[in-house]
Amino acid sequence: MQTSEVMVKAGGVTLAGNLSVPAQTTGLVIFAHGSGSSRFSSRNRYVAEQLQARRLATLLFDLLTADEHRIDQHTRELRFDIGLLSSRLRDTVDWALQQPACHGLAIGLFGASTGAAAALVAAAERPAAVRAVVSRGGRPDLAGTALPLVRAPTLLIVGGDDGLVIDLNRQAAQAMQCEIELEIVPGASHLFEEPGTLEEAARLAADWFQQHLRR
Repeated sequence: MQTSEVMVKAGGVTLAGNLSVPAQTTGLVIFAHGSGSSRFSSRNRYVAEQLQARRLATLLFDLLTADEHRIDQHTRELRFDIGLLSSRLRDTVDWALQQPACHGLAIGLFGASTGAAAALVAAAERPAAVRAVVSRGGRPDLAGTALPLVRAPTLLIVGGDDGLVIDLNRQAAQAMQCEIELEIVPGASHLFEEPGTLEEAARLAADWFQQHLRR
């Protein structure tokens, strides 16, 4: 495993990230957090570790700068700025394609909460690069008019006890024209804090990426 701290140039700012590349990796999964989180999210880091165990490289990075994150903690507005988040994620995809450690790797996007909408918009804007998308407890509905433009096979994972978000994911799935699946994890709330639920979400994500990401 090669792990390094990286600085990503995106949207005129520099964003800190952690790139992990297992030996004989079969693809790269870029994480897009949401709802005021960061690359240090314990849930996303757990999912990343499960993907790495399946020989998938991972990039966890901060969608907001440190100053923006402090502002967002008070105003909560930047986490819903899908245009801003998706443009930075799109630029990060472009950045990854230029990195020697990622050369030849198919790219997948993993989005949580509002990060899922950013992932879908970025996938719509980079159809040749993004080969798969997974949303965990996401708000894909916030991707709006980008939904029918997504070509990457997409998996929506939602907690069985997250009723409103289930409805929003179903509505988003109906607007999409790519390969799309909705998986509901029984007994899981929005944050997948219940025993075994995050593990199941990580397994579903790893299966999806392994199926769709190839060199």
